[in-house]
Amino acid sequence: MTHWFHRNPLKATAPISFNFYGVATTPAAAKVCNDLRLSRSRLLELFTDSSCNPEMMKNATDLYFSLLQGFILSLDDSSQESKLRYIQNFKWTDTLQGQVPSAQQDAVFELVSMGFNVALWYTKYASRLAGKEDITEDEAKDVHRSLKIAAGIFKHLKESHIPKLITPVEKGRDLEARLIDSYIIQCQAEAQEVTIARAIELKHNPGLIAALAYETANFYQKADQTLSSLDATYAGKWRKYLNLKNCFYMAYAYCYHGQTLLASDKCGEAIRSLQESEKFFAKAEALCKEYGETKGPGTTAKPSGHLFFRKLGSLIKNTLEKCQRENGFIYFQKVPAEAPQLELKANYGLVEPVPFEFPALNAHWTPETLAAFDLTKRPKDDAAKPKPDEEVKPLKEPDIKPQKDSGCQIS
Repeated sequence: MTHWFHRNPLKATAPISFNFYGVATTPAAAKVCNDLRLSRSRLLELFTDSSCNPEMMKNATDLYFSLLQGFILSLDDSSQESKLRYIQNFKWTDTLQGQVPSAQQDAVFELVSMGFNVALWYTKYASRLAGKEDITEDEAKDVHRSLKIAAGIFKHLKESHIPKLITPVEKGRDLEARLIDSYIIQCQAEAQEVTIARAIELKHNPGLIAALAYETANFYQKADQTLSSLDATYAGKWRKYLNLKNCFYMAYAYCYHGQTLLASDKCGEAIRSLQESEKFFAKAEALCKEYGETKGPGTTAKPSGHLFFRKLGSLIKNTLEKCQRENGFIYFQKVPAEAPQLELKANYGLVEPVPFEFPALNAHWTPETLAAFDLTKRPKDDAAKPKPDEEVKPLKEPDIKPQKDSGCQIS
């Protein structure tokens, strides 16, 4: 599969024991706490396990989030939230701002932070799968679906849970709208890359391919604009990626639009469209070099060396030469000074996020279990006593260097 995707690091978190000695007064309450600790540790392990697949991830997330809901949801109509919501402090780092953690004593903060990492895992799973040498059609569908699932999770967090946080989100942090929006749009754009590859493989109408490429380029441009007000120290490398993908798919759009124009006997306009494609490809090539030289969070790669990049360069060159030959022998049309305006709208293949919901409350949470948590038994000086800072160690992510690309596309 001829794709390469930029990925930011996973969020890291401090370990949580869920040991509420004295507060959890029955074996059932203590068991829920133990299950929370074990399921959280298991989920964190899976984030960096290269053998983890979506089914394993879904089972682990459903278990942990269903248990965590007992710290968030009310079991009756007496209140809007669980009495345990503020009992535990949680620490999480950010994907862009290194190992400087944010901390909130709020179970909703844990829900959205862990949910964010789950969405990131789906994007990284898609990236690893897309980098395989001999990807099957089913695997290509997995890439497409994983990116749509990730977009759906990000969207759900933004719309339904982040607004419930008591402490406002800090600017430039992961949970801020600008970053969440960029992640959503990037997931949609990358999923459409899979659609475009499929359309090319099946030799669909060049007009459809041009329209899809144009829509995808616009997605990347929108994601970049969303990040434009962030500090370049953190977002610079990510923005280089979004910029180069915008130029790359504009080159694709003009290339296939040129083929459409040639098929309509508009050879002069076709040549001009291919010349514009050449310009965008050259811009993308320059941005590839800048991306490789830009320091900052994210994967390290030389995208201009990937086959997906080199193949487009050859396609533009060959199509332009064909148009110039045809114009010299048959059409004798003047090449316009201005590039054709792309007013392309794709009617098929556009990607929407897969709707996401957190699982329902775990069956182990009963009114009796919740009642067994006696908050009056918490140490009186608990809040005043300084606690040693738990170390937040970065997650050791599996090596995701792309394998050698054989040139195979989705079949």
